[in-house]
Amino acid sequence: MLAITSSHVAGKTVTETLGMVRGVTVRAHHVGNDLIAYMRNLVGGEVLEYTKMLAEAREQALDRMIEEARHLGADAILDVRFNTSDIAAGAAEVLAYGTAVKLG
Repeated sequence: MLAITSSHVAGKTVTETLGMVRGVTVRAHHVGNDLIAYMRNLVGGEVLEYTKMLAEAREQALDRMIEEARHLGADAILDVRFNTSDIAAGAAEVLAYGTAVKLG
């Protein structure tokens, strides 16, 4: 399944717009990783534990969005975007969304 941030695909025409599709996941911090992250924060630099957690969350949200588009019979998802927000202490939501389309 093609999932792109562009609103068009070179050489293709959108023949049908199926609607918005989305995938979401919520990830909570791990106490052990929080301790390591705190220590890294003291000396500066990238907090690898959180980078990895958010990268995995984005992939899961993307996979869920693609699955929803497949159920609609889409060929592609256009204008793909990600949104991340804190929803509780120690928990973050990652949302992937876009427009499911059929291409000709």
